[in-house]
Amino acid sequence: MCAVDTKIRVRYKETDQMGIVHHSNYYTWFEVGRTEFMRQQGISYRDMEKRGLMLPLTETHCEYKQGAMYDDIVIIRTKMTAFSGVRITMEYEAIREHDGKLLARGKTVHAITDRNLKPVNLKKHAEELYRLFLECVEK
Repeated sequence: MCAVDTKIRVRYKETDQMGIVHHSNYYTWFEVGRTEFMRQQGISYRDMEKRGLMLPLTETHCEYKQGAMYDDIVIIRTKMTAFSGVRITMEYEAIREHDGKLLARGKTVHAITDRNLKPVNLKKHAEELYRLFLECVEK
């Protein structure tokens, strides 16, 4: 399974009155990790959209373990853990860099669709992407 690490420095605006990163920011960080994951595999979201492919979110989950604080560097470790040809599952770990503490663990599930949000079987529509995604899960 491929894993891609993306570093993010916590900005002041991402923290709440308690000085802890607001929970909603983790989903933005997961999106950044997912975008970088795709880019590291040689395909960008922009490239996929030019081909008429979309990845709408169908499910999401996040388990919070410990809070990140302003100016912490957080590593978002992103993996593709399942791929069926019409759906992908991505999993994430948010890890504080300076002490290696797991801050949160999350998951997103995405359908593979056309621009009209109709399901697309990637094996039939873009076989090279199908093979690439299979390799990501099997590594």
